[in-house]
Amino acid sequence: MTDRAAQYSRIKYTLSFIETALLLVLLFLACRTGWAARFPGILERAYGPSFVTLPVYLGGAFAVWYLVSFPLNFYQSFLLEHRFGLSTQGPGGWFRDQLISLGLVYAFSLLLLSALFWAVARFPVSWWLVISSIWVAVNVVIARLAPVVIVPLFFKYTKLADEELRGRIIALAAKMRVRVLDVFAIDMSRKTVKANAGLLGWGAGRRVVVGDTLLSRYSADEIEVILAHEFAHQKLRHLPKLLAVNALAAFACFFLMYATAPFFLAVSGLRRIDDAAAIPLVFAYFVIFGLATQPAVNLVSRRMERNADLMALCATGAAGAFISSMEKLGAQNLADRAPHPLIKWFFFDHPPLGERIAYARRTSTRTRI
Repeated sequence: MTDRAAQYSRIKYTLSFIETALLLVLLFLACRTGWAARFPGILERAYGPSFVTLPVYLGGAFAVWYLVSFPLNFYQSFLLEHRFGLSTQGPGGWFRDQLISLGLVYAFSLLLLSALFWAVARFPVSWWLVISSIWVAVNVVIARLAPVVIVPLFFKYTKLADEELRGRIIALAAKMRVRVLDVFAIDMSRKTVKANAGLLGWGAGRRVVVGDTLLSRYSADEIEVILAHEFAHQKLRHLPKLLAVNALAAFACFFLMYATAPFFLAVSGLRRIDDAAAIPLVFAYFVIFGLATQPAVNLVSRRMERNADLMALCATGAAGAFISSMEKLGAQNLADRAPHPLIKWFFFDHPPLGERIAYARRTSTRTRI
């Protein structure tokens, strides 16, 4: 790894730890200082109807977090990216994306918190099972809607103009028995110099997307082997498997909340988990449980990525193109090629590039599917 990539990676890891610690401290203070319990009462006296309390309280919590974390967020996602030559986005575009992201997270959080409060009130014994099922269903819907609703909020699709490359990609998908709607270019260069490609959507609406930053710098063989990896995920049914893993995590998290909430509510001076005042406590559960399970989820994901690499190598027989594409991606994205084992354990849902390249060199590419 180059000195620039090493420096960039160290800063990113440090900022991630600081951001998580800051969030946990704020959630703890909200519960321990009594503000979490007092603020809903203030809102009810000001606005009257209790159904207003949750959206207003949640909006206030999001606004406080955004303002408190803004210096860190601005440095991490704007200044740092420009400092290392990775961003092409101006401050106006960056702020617009921030507002859209904040709005989406707010809407998703409001939906799930409303469902949680309804489930607790309606099913006092089995609410954890009900809200877990709702959580899984919402995540499946989002996975289906993301390509056609969410991604276009940030990027524009255009049908891939290079007919020869488009034909090769569609032929590869057919060879690997993966149904695709079509191949699209996505205008990543408006915001970043980083490169990426993927397969978005389900069923007949599944589409191949290739960043224009990839199209401009990579050979057809390299693009093909990168997309073979993405097609392998589909052929191996990795998305449903990851959704299943996340579903199990959701059930475990909500059961843990059900089993331990009475104690933590009493410690925090709160009455019920289905009270707006308990929102900081609910978020603390999500953050802490996410931190505790992230290494295990990453391990499952890394194994899936390794299997997808193997299938891509077998499907294309292009170990050389695979290795050169990984080398380019590492340089272009300033990737940490050989992280410390603890960093890999906690942060990496893909094998580090150094491991992927070494694996490709060891793997025979004579077998075809």
